Amino acid sequence: MSEGCCRIAVVYYSATGTVFTLAEAVCEGASAAGAQVRMRRVEEIAPASAIARNRDWREHLAATGHVPVATHEDLLWADGIVFGSPARFGNVASQLKQFFDTLTGLWARDLLVDKVYSGFTSSASAHGGQETTLLALYNSVYHFGGVLVPPGFKGHVDDSGGNPYGASHSTGEDGPIAVDEPALAAARAQGHRVATMAAALKTGLAQPRLTAEAAR
Repeated sequence: MSEGCCRIAVVYYSATGTVFTLAEAVCEGASAAGAQVRMRRVEEIAPASAIARNRDWREHLAATGHVPVATHEDLLWADGIVFGSPARFGNVASQLKQFFDTLTGLWARDLLVDKVYSGFTSSASAHGGQETTLLALYNSVYHFGGVLVPPGFKGHVDDSGGNPYGASHSTGEDGPIAVDEPALAAARAQGHRVATMAAALKTGLAQPRLTAEAAR
């Protein structure tokens, strides 16, 4: 696949670093497929007092201050968008949801349609709502008019590191478990798949226009 085949934005929220680590792996996979990639974090909206009481949260926020905050322009730039969110009671984190809630203007002008979308997540336990979080995230994709590209079991990468709804990781309820290689491999594979499908969709959508112009 040629360099710059498509543009992929990886837009995520991470409190203590797990989703951030998965986001980096998704970016690696998309880059390996030849895509131009932007990694963006959504704005932190939690009270400073809550962050201050959690050392891991506080330290991760300080360590990732260099990552640009996501804007509407990042979505307009992208041919494919991969969203990442930790599971919050089986739902999308409020920080990412708040970003979604600012997209009405783009949605109303059909500026989010015909892009490839996918998602990834993490939770404390294996049954902590990973799949329901991704399903909740994908509700927004349907409204955008996007083309949903989940990893599925393509290549059976997810047999050992994630699920067919999107790459995921369980951090453990009794202490943080670092993101392991199976989960990273699943995230890379998802990024590669999204970039490949976004490039194919971009080419396919451009072909009728090119054919019509050639016929004039």
